[in-house]
Amino acid sequence: KYAENMYYFSELALTLNAPEGGTAPTDSRWRPDQRLMENGRWDEANAEKQRLEEKQRLSRKRREAEAARATEDGTPYDPYKPLWFERKKDPVTQELTHIYKGGYWESKEKQDWTLCPDIF
Repeated sequence: KYAENMYYFSELALTLNAPEGGTAPTDSRWRPDQRLMENGRWDEANAEKQRLEEKQRLSRKRREAEAARATEDGTPYDPYKPLWFERKKDPVTQELTHIYKGGYWESKEKQDWTLCPDIF
């Protein structure tokens, strides 16, 4: 009903991005630019998207600089690693993929997100 007013998305598609309480602060549904866009605040959303992209660029440059310094010094460098996934061979397809290594549901249950980086 009223699909023509919602770009012909199904009800499921319309609710996939709905915020859900208790999720990690890194959950993409918490992206401030996305929330602004969905509320029709286009100019603010665009400015926020630019801010987030610049923050991501700076973070990447810091990691690259740390890696370069470590290489020059000959010290081990531990590159960025996802919190809840690790890159492994899929036992079925034998392709490299990210496989869940645990921890998310325990953090969600405790509402302890201290391991999450500040990405927004």
